[in-house]
Amino acid sequence: MFFRRKGWLRSEFDEKLLNQLNRIKTDWNNQKSLVEKSFDPSPEAISQSKLAEAKYFFLFREAKKRNVRVRM
Repeated sequence: MFFRRKGWLRSEFDEKLLNQLNRIKTDWNNQKSLVEKSFDPSPEAISQSKLAEAKYFFLFREAKKRNVRVRM
């Protein structure tokens, strides 16, 4: 009775994790391209890019640990 909800909650939070992962990946790619295209990137832009990269890889490792698969 109590364990029926576990699968439903897991799939709901896996979906949220994938959404965050995609959003953060887009943000990281934008930051990375901004730094690459800059003639003299500011230290703040570089740190923002590294922060976005760290967030992405943190969520990526979490998804891998949870065995999250993309459903089509």
